[in-house]
Amino acid sequence: MNATSPLHQHKFPDNERTTRSHVGESIEDARNWPGLFLVGLGIVLLALTLTAAGYGFAGWAVITGVLCGVCMIAGILIVLAEHRRIKVGEGLHLTDPCGH
Repeated sequence: MNATSPLHQHKFPDNERTTRSHVGESIEDARNWPGLFLVGLGIVLLALTLTAAGYGFAGWAVITGVLCGVCMIAGILIVLAEHRRIKVGEGLHLTDPCGH
């Protein structure tokens, strides 16, 4: 089967196109996207927090600071959970050295 076949399924690691075990895992695996989005949103909220604090809006700085922390922690946990799911599927632990 070729890559354009409707029956082609994406699996990790993609041994057909790479010799490394997890190249592009975070971007290719759509289950990581919510976590990556939350981390990006957390970075934007960090910038908003710093801006609000710099202009003296203490209330907004606290609100955006809390939201920043929640988004960053949730995003990192989602990405780590998905990475762990992939490693368990390969029979490995999250801390087992492999790949790069």
